[in-house]
Amino acid sequence: MTYQHILFDVQNGVARLALNRPDKLNSFIGAMHVEIQAALNTIQSEKTIRVLVLSAAGRAFCAGQDLGDPEMAMGASAPDIGNVVEKYYRPLILSLQNLRVPTIAAVNGIAAGAGASVALACDLVIAARSASFLQAFSKIGLVPDTGGTWFLPQRVGMARAIGLAMLADKLPAEKAAEWGLIWQVVDDADLAARQWLAGRATRRADRRAADAGSDGSAADSRPFEWSVDCRGTRWCDRGSAARRNRRCAGRRAGRSAGQKPGRSDTMGRRQRDLGGSALRGSSRHRRSR
Repeated sequence: MTYQHILFDVQNGVARLALNRPDKLNSFIGAMHVEIQAALNTIQSEKTIRVLVLSAAGRAFCAGQDLGDPEMAMGASAPDIGNVVEKYYRPLILSLQNLRVPTIAAVNGIAAGAGASVALACDLVIAARSASFLQAFSKIGLVPDTGGTWFLPQRVGMARAIGLAMLADKLPAEKAAEWGLIWQVVDDADLAARQWLAGRATRRADRRAADAGSDGSAADSRPFEWSVDCRGTRWCDRGSAARRNRRCAGRRAGRSAGQKPGRSDTMGRRQRDLGGSALRGSSRHRRSR
């Protein structure tokens, strides 16, 4: 596919997708959505791709929806914004959230409205020190969409989320990191270089495990953690796979003996490491009582 509104290439397992409408602050139009979705489909199907880095050309990350897009044009009636969200933004956010590889957003300049939500849909968000985030929806009589009503309170709490949504104040990158909205702030000159993290962020299951815990209690997260530990991920190298297989075999053996998962292996290691003294001492202590 020939891309006009994005830049997309793959090198050494790293897919790089850059929004490329710098003259419009990379604001979204329908044709741009189509190209992004095609690129994400390629990433999903191409098994050699290990990570996605999402960035933008020019002086801004994304100004949100381009109100000059034909689908937003004023006719006899107001444009159907809900239809635009369902047609383009909902599939985009769900594709990013369900992508089989880790995703890193490298934010430069302003990330406003849907542009901010798209960045927050990624697993890691790194921002240049001059970058900022803006929930601009209330300026045109809307509430945050594109996943914003979920991302904001989950990351910064309800009070701050409501303030950002209602007042539409610009949030500098440093404060965004301080509040926990994003992961890290770097100097502007270091933003591109910092993307070397793409080579390390190869365990998609890590964010899914965090999500499993954030939506409920610690007890809710354990079944997912257990399934990830035993199943592993497609990115493990041979050594990791071998260690994982040995670990899972030990856990299965523990379960067949009616023990808790991993108990026999853990206790055996502890006894070997301590020469059995801790276990023998505790049993002597129990007998003396």
